[in-house]
Amino acid sequence: MSHQQDSVRPSGSATALSEAYDTALLDLDGVVYAGGEAIAHAVDSLAAARAGGMHLAYVTNNALRTPNAVAEHLTELGVPAEPSDVITSAQAVARLVADQLPPGARVLAIGGEGLRVALRERGLEPVESADDDPAAVVQGYGGPDMTWGRFAEASYAIRRGLPWFASNTDLTIPSARGIAPGNGAAVEVVRIATGAEPQVAGKPLPPMHRETVLRTGAKRPIVVGDRLDTDIEGAFNGGVDSLLVLTGVTDAAQLLAAPPEHRPTYVDRDLRGLLTGQPEVTSDGDAYRCGGWTAAVRGDALALDGEGDAIDGLRALCAAAWAFAGAGVCELEAGKAIAGLQL
Repeated sequence: MSHQQDSVRPSGSATALSEAYDTALLDLDGVVYAGGEAIAHAVDSLAAARAGGMHLAYVTNNALRTPNAVAEHLTELGVPAEPSDVITSAQAVARLVADQLPPGARVLAIGGEGLRVALRERGLEPVESADDDPAAVVQGYGGPDMTWGRFAEASYAIRRGLPWFASNTDLTIPSARGIAPGNGAAVEVVRIATGAEPQVAGKPLPPMHRETVLRTGAKRPIVVGDRLDTDIEGAFNGGVDSLLVLTGVTDAAQLLAAPPEHRPTYVDRDLRGLLTGQPEVTSDGDAYRCGGWTAAVRGDALALDGEGDAIDGLRALCAAAWAFAGAGVCELEAGKAIAGLQL
């Protein structure tokens, strides 16, 4: 079962997503927790999905922490997890590097412990300096205390002609105090200093999908995330279905403006969406209906009429906006339509 190629409107599911799919490939930051604390409804929803037989795997572009540390944190939050349930961009980039370097090769590691552990797992030796005779440079998120000197170290090595790898290029990362710079911002610093381009492993690119499939053995997976440009695009690139939850960085306006590769199969407020069916969006000419809501394009603006669950209104708006974008209408005023929803 796959609705992945239907990017005209959000799809429906007659059965709960936790029953329709065997494995949930869950992003962490902005989906399960934010700033170290569990997001509302995440713990209970995941427990119910697991009890119903769904395999839960946690797939994160954050390369800072080891799978052991992530699993311990999840367990402390009330989401029991084993290290084998966690797949990180550090693991994906380590495999990418190991495919191109001989066993035992030295690698300049610009990042945290998660990156070093992943490199050692692949038989590579992480080093700290460009003067330690590395064969490559690997950059991953090192946390808010990463010093400027680490970026300089990477620049010295890359300018000597060494290949450069990056775990991911997320420009931002959610925190308890708001949105903070992510590894992508740090990669840009080194890119500007060197003029080089890294090989990137993390979502939405194929190396991360490959790593996830190899480690989970998923047959009917669904990607669950909060970011259009990593989670949802990664699902699109991997040819699998996706659920966008509105607990992280994506808001309604960004979703309505999403290009085809950023359009999720399903949309819901939070992880409770795993436990329910998803209502179908129907069309009648240029009108799109979901629940008690009808959305349409009037002039150069989206219009929404009706009542009921606000998330159904957003699903109807998505269908109208995406259909008209496909017809060549690229910009629509959506503010008034969104303002009528209490998401």
